[in-house]
Amino acid sequence: MHNPMSLENQTIIVTGAAQGIGEGVAKLVVGLGGRVILVDRQADKVNALAQTLGSARAQAYAGSVADPAFVQDLVARVADSHGAIHGLVNNAGIVRAAMISKMSVEAWQQVIDVNLSGVFYCLQAVGRHMLERAEAGDTSPASIVNISSDAGRRGTIGQINYGAAKSGVMGITMSAAREWAGKGIRVNSICFGVVETEMTETVRSEKFRDRLLAQVPMGRFSTPDEVSQPVCFLLSQAASYITGQHLSVNGGYTIGV
Repeated sequence: MHNPMSLENQTIIVTGAAQGIGEGVAKLVVGLGGRVILVDRQADKVNALAQTLGSARAQAYAGSVADPAFVQDLVARVADSHGAIHGLVNNAGIVRAAMISKMSVEAWQQVIDVNLSGVFYCLQAVGRHMLERAEAGDTSPASIVNISSDAGRRGTIGQINYGAAKSGVMGITMSAAREWAGKGIRVNSICFGVVETEMTETVRSEKFRDRLLAQVPMGRFSTPDEVSQPVCFLLSQAASYITGQHLSVNGGYTIGV
């Protein structure tokens, strides 16, 4: 029986791939038969992951998604090497926490540069490539998954920069989905709750843990491996008629229409 979630022979770019959610997604892409392009500022970690996954299935690029020149060069090199880019997971993100009245302009801008502008740079560069393929008659899969957050839906105390960026990611998703749907390019976002990664160590600490878990009907946080599956679902042909959507993966933290 054909596996509708198969990514066989597809080339998928994953940003923020050195650890956490990005690493989990990268491993699952390979497990589903795809080739993964690992992108992260942490060169040692991303190169080590590429070695673990094997050169036939994984390739590492070290750089920042906040640098548009790096992103454009990355996409050009990957397209030249592999012929087609079938998917993008816009996962790279940082946190610079502070209460609104105390947040510096630098902390605001750093998060916006990576979590919002970086998403746009990657989406634009990969989208241009996918449009060229579509115009040439290539009907192979083309899917972009932007990683947003519950912070973008509900707001968040002490992270107005992060919440603003993640709300913006949802706006980027909807606009791109409307522009590109007719070309066969699907664009969706996923809003995670608290995932057990290095980035969430503070909010999962004893000080905040019980208060947060009390708001999650399933009563637990998620793991990178667990949340990687819906990401790959949206990349795959199992989601072939889904675009412009925001999928909440948060144990019921937000429930509604």
